[in-house]
Amino acid sequence: MSAKIPATVVTGFLGAGKTTLIRHMLENAGGRRIALIINEFGDLGVDGDILKGCGIEGCAEDDVMELSNGCICCTVAEDFIPTLQKLLDRENAPDHIVIETSGLALPQPLVRAFNWPEISTRVTVDGVVTVVDGKAVSEGRFAHDVAAVDAQRKLDENLDHETPLSELFEDQMACADMIVVNKSDLLDADEMTALVSRLRGESRDGVQVVSSTMGALPIDVLLGQGIGSEGDMESRHELHHHHHDHDRGDDHDDDDHDHHHDHDHEAFESFVVTRPEITDAAGFAAQVADVIRAHDILRLKGFAAVTGKPMRLSLQAVGPRVDTYFDQPFGSRARETRLVVIGQAGLDRAAIETALSA
Repeated sequence: MSAKIPATVVTGFLGAGKTTLIRHMLENAGGRRIALIINEFGDLGVDGDILKGCGIEGCAEDDVMELSNGCICCTVAEDFIPTLQKLLDRENAPDHIVIETSGLALPQPLVRAFNWPEISTRVTVDGVVTVVDGKAVSEGRFAHDVAAVDAQRKLDENLDHETPLSELFEDQMACADMIVVNKSDLLDADEMTALVSRLRGESRDGVQVVSSTMGALPIDVLLGQGIGSEGDMESRHELHHHHHDHDRGDDHDDDDHDHHHDHDHEAFESFVVTRPEITDAAGFAAQVADVIRAHDILRLKGFAAVTGKPMRLSLQAVGPRVDTYFDQPFGSRARETRLVVIGQAGLDRAAIETALSA
């Protein structure tokens, strides 16, 4: 049985920067066949820019369009499941599906739809990404132009018009596996650090909070979260019925490194750490998870040589969740351990190298 195709749900209000994030992702797809479903309710013109960018200006609602870089674009109004099935049935099915939704329709029912028998064996929710306007949220609003968001909502009679927008925002946060704080160039370093800490404290454990400028998020950070969100609806319930008191302080220990927000440089960095063979695969995986927690590493991937084992140990981590399996023999290649570390700029490279080599 072939592996399920991963689908990432991107949500957030008008103006948060979802379209910019997705355009950046499509332009940097790096050979991956990404299918984009725009599950936008109300005025489809909201995403006119990205559709123009795809060269499919007059694309009908049920069209699936092939883009020049191998990505696929389509827009859906009501028929989400049939659209998904049509994509999955393509001769050259996509490597990854990205679904953009407006933030006015709750992400929870969309994620729940992946449990439908027609598609549940073929596709899984890789992760829910909620994009927020960092400047607005730090000033106590949840969108730059609240009136525009409300006007967009009024256009669609299928939407619930009673719930305060602030509660819809809480629902987006409750469902998120990753929160992208966009427009970070409009905040200074202290404001950004405070905001990221606050959002971490208010979200579920294990949710990654990253900052970005102009939606420039590395594709390796955005995709491949491997969460299977549809199997865990309990912890991401809609908040209309649950109001929790978030009184706890931020329990993330960030004292051991500085957060640099230097907007002249890329906001993310990656580097490779090599070390000799390891002796204990499980012990090493636990060590890696500890290093990731201590240094706020977003992704870590690579392979290790384990003493006495001819096979290479493949290692993939999203935050502190580390997966390992033996993938292939080393053959004539050098028996060494090679790990790629990805995180926000300002990682303490020397300390991470030392800790991973211990």
